[in-house]
Amino acid sequence: MPKMKTKSGAKKRFKMTASGKVKAGVAGKRHGMIKRTPKQIRQNRGMDVLSDPDAKIVKKYMPYNR
Repeated sequence: MPKMKTKSGAKKRFKMTASGKVKAGVAGKRHGMIKRTPKQIRQNRGMDVLSDPDAKIVKKYMPYNR
């Protein structure tokens, strides 16, 4: 049976934690930062862990990252 392919868009956007959870960048920090409060800008730094339903979808795209 041939190898399954990883979606190349998913491997660029998501990372897996050691416990198998999916990390993704936080939305809403590309432009329009003047509208956001400094607290929002601070809290949106780094990456965030996805919810279980969303993580289930991403794991289908990345079959070898489990």
